Amino acid sequence: MQVQEMFRLIAEELGIQVKQVQAGVELMEEGNTIPFIARYRKERTGELDEEQLRAIADRYQYLVQLNQRKEEVIRLIDEQGKLTDELKERILRAVKLQEVEDLYRPFRPKRKTRASVAKERGLEPLAEAMLQAKNEAEVTALAPQFVNEEKEVKTPEEALAGAMDIIAEALSDDAEVRKWVREYTWKHGVLVSSAKDPDVRSVYEMYYDYREPVHKMPSHRILAVNRGEREEILRVQVEVEDGPILERLYRWFSVPPHAYLRQAAEDAYKRLIAPSIEREIRSAMTEKAEEQAIHIFSENLRHLLLQPPVRGKTVLGVDPAYRTGCKLAVVDDTGKLLHVGVVYPTPPQNKVAEAKATVKRIVEDYGVDLIAIGNGTASRETEAFVAELIREMDRELYYVIVNEAGASVYSASKLAREEFPDLDAAQRSAVSIARRLQDPLAELVKIEPKAVGVGQYQHDVSQKRLAESLTAVVESAVNHVGVDVNTASVSLLQYVSGISASVAKNIVKRREEQGRYRNREELKEVPRLGAKTFEQCIGFLRIPDGENPLDRTPIHPESYPVVERLLAALDSQPEEIGTESLNQKLRQVDVEAMAERLDCGVPTLRDIISALLRPGRDPRDELPAPIFRSDVLKPEDLKPGMQLKGTVRNVVDFGVFVDIGLKNDGLVHISKMSERYVRHPMDLVSVGDIVDVWVLKVDLERERVGLSMIPVSAEETE
Repeated sequence: MQVQEMFRLIAEELGIQVKQVQAGVELMEEGNTIPFIARYRKERTGELDEEQLRAIADRYQYLVQLNQRKEEVIRLIDEQGKLTDELKERILRAVKLQEVEDLYRPFRPKRKTRASVAKERGLEPLAEAMLQAKNEAEVTALAPQFVNEEKEVKTPEEALAGAMDIIAEALSDDAEVRKWVREYTWKHGVLVSSAKDPDVRSVYEMYYDYREPVHKMPSHRILAVNRGEREEILRVQVEVEDGPILERLYRWFSVPPHAYLRQAAEDAYKRLIAPSIEREIRSAMTEKAEEQAIHIFSENLRHLLLQPPVRGKTVLGVDPAYRTGCKLAVVDDTGKLLHVGVVYPTPPQNKVAEAKATVKRIVEDYGVDLIAIGNGTASRETEAFVAELIREMDRELYYVIVNEAGASVYSASKLAREEFPDLDAAQRSAVSIARRLQDPLAELVKIEPKAVGVGQYQHDVSQKRLAESLTAVVESAVNHVGVDVNTASVSLLQYVSGISASVAKNIVKRREEQGRYRNREELKEVPRLGAKTFEQCIGFLRIPDGENPLDRTPIHPESYPVVERLLAALDSQPEEIGTESLNQKLRQVDVEAMAERLDCGVPTLRDIISALLRPGRDPRDELPAPIFRSDVLKPEDLKPGMQLKGTVRNVVDFGVFVDIGLKNDGLVHISKMSERYVRHPMDLVSVGDIVDVWVLKVDLERERVGLSMIPVSAEETE
């Protein structure tokens, strides 16, 4: 497949123009990152976004690998002296790796098979005669000629069996046959699961006697069944009616199939084709399910990372626990650690009065505005303690339940030990919980992305593919927001477009040794930050109080001359950036006419004007802030029909989990999300959204709450 043909194919699949695909691939091959291309090369790509560029990159890489495999297969078949022009053309026309492998299958070196043994025993001529015979009598008459004691063919029946083995293998190796059976099984197959031992209680009981069409099965059920099978609780297979398949196989023969050919076809299907196709179908189902699970995790992670920061607040972070006590950490409004401590308000110590006195003193001494409580073990008891404490204090004070997934991973990490060498792991975790509330993105980038629990079955998918996808999400989120180069950690900087871990360390090291960066140009002095890296990263690095007001915007330095010409055309000065007088002029600009006048692309000028209108804008500030609470909610307080406000914590295929202030998040099933049909929960909500919910049912024993996003009354829930 020629490169232009690849571009055409990708353009067709993605519904974009060939020149856009070509531009995207060329820019990537020139060493540009996807965030950089999406943000600063819009004219060349026709304004492709990051998602489209990543799709181009993935598909192009697949087609390159497909081409390499085609060349290899053609060479291997040619070396056997069996390559025909027709076969070569079919291989070259293939657009899927599976098609290439199907075509190569008859020529692939095989281990010893029943067919290869039959060929060694000289039974190929009998197989060929069998394929031409009009009836079984003709074949039966020929069989005695192939009896040969030396070749271990002792009877005519053995000769006939060997000939049928040869035909069965040839039939099973036919690429068109395999393609048809695969597609038929995908459309008509049913996945069937059953319990190995029905008396064993497990979380997989709904799958103890379960059937669902292969092509309709959603990803979460596929992964659940896979896990049950892996844990040896379930027995799983794909069932499909074989009558139509056998009828299709009989048509493979050039003569009306007699009994021997029918027997060979049935053997080919049951022994060779069906098990192989079942493995392929199960593999395809798993791949589809994994892609969906990774997509859900990625989307949830992106929304979690882009949660709005809580600015200007001194926060007390609490890592709840029972026996070892609740670890405390106070951080100021910049995230600087001011104090650590521990109190024991929870069982078995129950030192509530002593804990209250300590926390009240800390709140007053450090001017704490918010208390961030981790949602792990003992969270509910700690929340009750904090709510009671707030009621007793004569000042404005609120608490927030913070998702602490991954906090323990961070607190035990090398990075955390370097950051806080004098703290123990639980104290570091309390610091992380407080900082997560202040700036989720800056804190969460310190944790391996898959340790942030906002997915479904993330441990059951390809860990390599998951890591790649989540890393891309973090990179995208960091570059979307931009980074203050004078406050950013190494962890945050290394996700900036073009910046490696070593360059990130060098940026921080120079900052520590020589003080704050005053302008973007100074970054050129950072060791190993060369011209290409500077080009890729500099638009995403901000200097809020720098010498040049443009350095606090996402405008790339390569466009500074355009800004100067724009300001001159508007009779304005750089010092006016951010003022209402300049903003009024910018809003009245005819972008297309001005772009032509300034010799600049329309998309670039549009972005420049947007950046000048809001020079210090953080896109996260436009999202709803977290819910601040002052009193605890108990399951016993809930009544069916009650309306509450909650925060979406996780989105999965079958619904959303919403934090309404209880220990466990409530579930809104997909069927209760809207009165209209909902294809997927992500079409309606994202992690971090603030939603109104109504209580459907409360299970006090299991502390589970069923919720609805459709208004319901108490009478409707009865």
